[in-house]
Amino acid sequence: MKRIAVVEDEPLMREELADLLKRAGYEVEEISSFDDAAGVLLQLPLDLVILDLNLPGTNGFFICRELKQKSSVPVLVLTSRDQMRDELSALKLGADEYLTKPCRKERLLARVSNVLKRYEGRRNLLEGPGFLLDRQTYTLYVNGSSAILPKNQGKLLETLISHADEIVSKEELCVCLWGTSEFIDENALQVNLTRLKKTMAGLQMELRISPVRGLGYRLETEVKPYET
Repeated sequence: MKRIAVVEDEPLMREELADLLKRAGYEVEEISSFDDAAGVLLQLPLDLVILDLNLPGTNGFFICRELKQKSSVPVLVLTSRDQMRDELSALKLGADEYLTKPCRKERLLARVSNVLKRYEGRRNLLEGPGFLLDRQTYTLYVNGSSAILPKNQGKLLETLISHADEIVSKEELCVCLWGTSEFIDENALQVNLTRLKKTMAGLQMELRISPVRGLGYRLETEVKPYET
């Protein structure tokens, strides 16, 4: 059974949406607290997020961006904001559908079904600017090309992508490679990172791995000729 999260601050609307989806055969997770909605959603095994944009304390644009940077879950925006600039902003952030309220139930269910079909089999994919990473096979798809990464390179890239633009410590990278950080072999870690950098450069990815002195590494958008 497909699991859908409804992120909506209006209780009656949230309950109506949840009831509609349940009657259509979906499992529903209702999100009614929004301080860390993105963090909560990222911890849930979801097939789709239905997201309002006008939320107390935050907004749907921020949540959409966080979800799309750190996961491959599809996002359907359902909002009363009917301005073209809002729709374009949401789509640029990665939203898969944009519907305005009020919306006919049949139309909403049809869009939900279409998005789920498009994402069938893609739950293992991590998305980023211009690339996809299959977490099962560590196949990296970039600009129409693909490469199967060695296991260690795949683990490192998956960990860095999952943290978006956050800093990942050396300890965390060691855990992802060897399951422990008790005995950090910085030379071995550096060798694996250097190999991954060369692979990314060869595929002309828009991201680069940048060291943060004393803290670790993070992915950044490429702004100058790639250096390995």
